[in-house]
Amino acid sequence: MTARELDAAGITDPDLRAAYSRCRRLNARHGRTYFLATRLLTPDRRPAVHALYGFARWADDIVDSLDSGLAPDARARALERLDDDLALGLAGGPGAEPVVRALADTARRYAIDHRHFADFLAAMRSDLTVSCYATYDDLRRYMHGSAAVIGLQMLPVLGTVAPREEAAPHAAELGVAFQLTNFLRDVGEDLDRGRVYLPEDLLDAHGVHRELLHHCRRTRRTDPRVTAALREFESLTRAAYRRAEPGIALLDPVSRPCIRTAFVLYGDILDAVAATGYAALHRRAVVSRRRRASVAADGLLRLAAARVTAGRRAPAAAPAPLEAPSPLDAPATPAQAEPSAPPTRSHVPHLEVE
Repeated sequence: MTARELDAAGITDPDLRAAYSRCRRLNARHGRTYFLATRLLTPDRRPAVHALYGFARWADDIVDSLDSGLAPDARARALERLDDDLALGLAGGPGAEPVVRALADTARRYAIDHRHFADFLAAMRSDLTVSCYATYDDLRRYMHGSAAVIGLQMLPVLGTVAPREEAAPHAAELGVAFQLTNFLRDVGEDLDRGRVYLPEDLLDAHGVHRELLHHCRRTRRTDPRVTAALREFESLTRAAYRRAEPGIALLDPVSRPCIRTAFVLYGDILDAVAATGYAALHRRAVVSRRRRASVAADGLLRLAAARVTAGRRAPAAAPAPLEAPSPLDAPATPAQAEPSAPPTRSHVPHLEVE
């Protein structure tokens, strides 16, 4: 967390500044394109978004990390400790984990409904025992806690030009769209964890069973039946984007470039999956650095225009200078796909754009 961002947000306590900085490092390390999109927010809002990311990432790693070696019961206990720590933090206590301290402070500053955090942790707990979903409706119910509430948590930070209840369904649907994209991109990595997020009735309709998925993962080959199932899942995902998109115009104008950038780049992941021939079981589709930089540059222009307009409406509030994207996101040779990357899929819908 840069000092300018923390100062702009009015965060002065040294321990709290350190907690927010911890969340920012998690974002920069694990959510590179999302981190870039966050740079398109005004500095005063960035710490809150990093706090929301940091907490969700922390919980997600407890559930999903393949490197920790934790047994399911140990993961459940760790998640329960995090839940207890969160309850203490939200009640005004200190919180043991830095990510909890930052999250609790953000929740107080923006009056974020605590139920969204409870629903998120409930979804994390379900991943310890649930490995498949019979129907798309079943999957959608799961995604309320794992994805939709992330959009709802973000909404008070982003701000709206319409009543928040009007923007909320679109924000929730955008969270769902982002997570559906993750599910499609990371179907192979999820299979390694023993989970299949593609609904069973969709797979059955194309003659796909779990053994076939494992075969494709193991042999690094595609199968027409799997391709057809993944293509249909892509269609469901694009429908979620269409339902979500009208909500961008309901956001505070200075927040729109950030969300528009994430919206475009996540859509690009779907294009990259299709470009690989739906080989997501053994190839992790990526968006090139050059493309990310191009979309970010467009976002910077949009942000500059929005801040100029805002300055005209409120001339006493001079906008802070814009920052260029970090070297982390500098243009590089485009690449449409790469071999399976280390397993870092996140439940958080806006986290894992590579």
